[in-house]
Amino acid sequence: MMRIIRDILREKGTEVYSISPDATVFEALSLMAEKNIGGLVVFENDRIIGLISERDYARKVILKGKHSQDIPVREIMTKEVVTVDPTLNLEKCMQLITNKRIRHLPVIENDRLAGIISIGDIVKGIITDKKFIIDQLEHYIKGSQ
Repeated sequence: MMRIIRDILREKGTEVYSISPDATVFEALSLMAEKNIGGLVVFENDRIIGLISERDYARKVILKGKHSQDIPVREIMTKEVVTVDPTLNLEKCMQLITNKRIRHLPVIENDRLAGIISIGDIVKGIITDKKFIIDQLEHYIKGSQ
């Protein structure tokens, strides 16, 4: 049973939080804290132009001695957004996240944002898949004695 991204979205939901590139980093952090999430999709003219994450903040604001109230999201967001199709399996998704060193993947279906998954969602899904396989093997072994 190899699950795909669509299965994860079915379980966790498809709600995606976003922000304007002209909002301040402080506003982005406030929204992330309020929603208990680690990243936001950055939209401009109804299209994704970036992602902003806690990692962007830590590396591009705190470590450089800047202030989040003074900086627009546009200045620190990750501009090269890697997106995935909802039919991609979790193993391939994990390879992509590992190779690209990213933590969030917007899911695009029919040219529209269908959801977003994080590295945590993928790890949880892979663990669930492995547990299912182990349970099936144990059942098979016990049943054949």
